[in-house]
Amino acid sequence: MHINTAIYNKPIQNINPNSDDLKLREQTDSFEALILKILLDTSLNMENSPYPKEAGSEIYQSMYKDSISQSLSGSFGYSDLLFNYLKELQNKQKD
Repeated sequence: MHINTAIYNKPIQNINPNSDDLKLREQTDSFEALILKILLDTSLNMENSPYPKEAGSEIYQSMYKDSISQSLSGSFGYSDLLFNYLKELQNKQKD
């Protein structure tokens, strides 16, 4: 099985750091992280764990899912789709 790594090295749309695009990109990445967190909460539901729950385990699980969702945000495509859609709307409003 061959994995095409070129898709992972594809640069995300160039964003001028001095423009509002950077702020918009941060917000769309945060929204994607929220979506991923919800997916992880659902898929990694450990209520029927074979191991007994320890004190604070829910906090650690939540922190773990938060860190995963933050690190994955911007790579699933939801952020790109939302960013491009909002930029298109913004450009139409300027015209």
